[in-house]
Amino acid sequence: MASSEIEVVSSDSKPNDRPPILDVFTASSHGDFHKLRSFVQYDGASVSVPDVNGYYALQWASLNNFHEIVHYLIQHGADVNAKDNMQQTALHWAAVRGSTAAADVLLENGARVEAADINGYRAVHVAAQYGQTAFLNHVVVKYNADFDVPDNDGRSPLHWAAYKGFADTIRLLLFRDASQGRQDKDGCTPLHWAALRGHAEACAVLVHAGTKEELLVKDNAGFTPVQLAYDKGHRHVTSFLSNQQRGRSKYWRGKLCNGMVTDIGYAPILLCIIVFLMILFINSVIAAPNLKKITAIVGIWAWTALSLTVGALIMFYRCSSKDPGYIKRPGDLDTQSDTEDPLLNIDLNSSSVWMGNWSQLCPTCKIIRPVRSKHCPTCKRCVEQFDHHCPWISNCVGKRNKRDFFIFICMGTLTSFLAAAIAVQRIWTSTPALPAGETWTHHVLVRYPGLLVFLVMDAVVFIAATTLTITQASMRDEFTSAGSHHFMCKNSQVLYKSCLPFSLPK
Repeated sequence: MASSEIEVVSSDSKPNDRPPILDVFTASSHGDFHKLRSFVQYDGASVSVPDVNGYYALQWASLNNFHEIVHYLIQHGADVNAKDNMQQTALHWAAVRGSTAAADVLLENGARVEAADINGYRAVHVAAQYGQTAFLNHVVVKYNADFDVPDNDGRSPLHWAAYKGFADTIRLLLFRDASQGRQDKDGCTPLHWAALRGHAEACAVLVHAGTKEELLVKDNAGFTPVQLAYDKGHRHVTSFLSNQQRGRSKYWRGKLCNGMVTDIGYAPILLCIIVFLMILFINSVIAAPNLKKITAIVGIWAWTALSLTVGALIMFYRCSSKDPGYIKRPGDLDTQSDTEDPLLNIDLNSSSVWMGNWSQLCPTCKIIRPVRSKHCPTCKRCVEQFDHHCPWISNCVGKRNKRDFFIFICMGTLTSFLAAAIAVQRIWTSTPALPAGETWTHHVLVRYPGLLVFLVMDAVVFIAATTLTITQASMRDEFTSAGSHHFMCKNSQVLYKSCLPFSLPK
């Protein structure tokens, strides 16, 4: 599955190693306006002929974004649509480094935005190949460049951005509705190319914005994206794509209670566990007939634990049912007040407003989300101040329910610890002198089975409340940023990052 890309003369030379300015080409390349003017006006040098390699002075100036020199060359006869041996124009070269100012001068003086080289690459293809997202957006907005046009091999800019792993460029193209399912001459979609090269973030953006069909498409050789990733040894990408493919499979959804667990999460299970433990605590710890009569102090602590349980259930309901901070999508605007939402009024086409933070683009919701907001692939919505999606509350944790969630976790942990302490105290004070031949363990197992069941389940809940939540926080946003698949984070760092937002103003 060989691939080619635009051929531009290497531009890696260091400023200190630059050659002497000997002609219009080196003067244009290094931005020496004084010497360029001397060559043209006093030496009579032509700016419309190529150098010995077939490259034009206008291409060199465009590559390095010397827009004043570009304008000067055009004024003195340079052809804005002149092509080198590869049929590349100055606009192609401007796209390599994202030379927006030079491109404006070229296009305002008649350069063809859809000019293609011998490979069928237009400026949009070159911008995608080099990750020049701002340049790509600029020529699309201002000059109506076709951002989804295929090259001679049937590859669109989205194919190239996926192949090179430029996630921001992918977000922009998907945000503008570039075709994600298009197959090139090899039968590859953009996801095939991202998986082939092992670009985890690019794969995540494509998968979350796409459908399950893209995961199952086969190329001409009969390989799906996950098979290509596996064949190339990209184990993190293979794991991610396999999990996504399994999660969206009808077979696996049928295995998970006909998809109910996948759809509603574990909140009903957790609710049943809490209620069951509450009843078991009353019957087997507080009011157990085979235990000594509870003392006043222990009784106060016991009812305190029950009160905390009721409070935890209230907070559980709040953080499960509350809007975590879903960001409105364009289709959600029903009232006049909604249309005044400043976020949704940001125009991507307005360079005076948009600052180019491309990670704020959501290609799924088609919105520009605020900072610290992310897209939840489970809820399929963007959430403001997104922390993580917690399956135990069947909801995201975000701006509007993060404090409820924090209180719920604290109350749950305190309740579990307090109830366990009371249960241990009840066993310890109620065990009589044992007859000869009977061990304490055997006595407790026979006399207090309900209390032991409560202790075991309570310990599980206590561990879950303290460790599973930390694990959830440390694993949030899987594959949404480069290198996030390592999942290595110290507990202190996780607690700091998880607790810090609760002290920040809304």
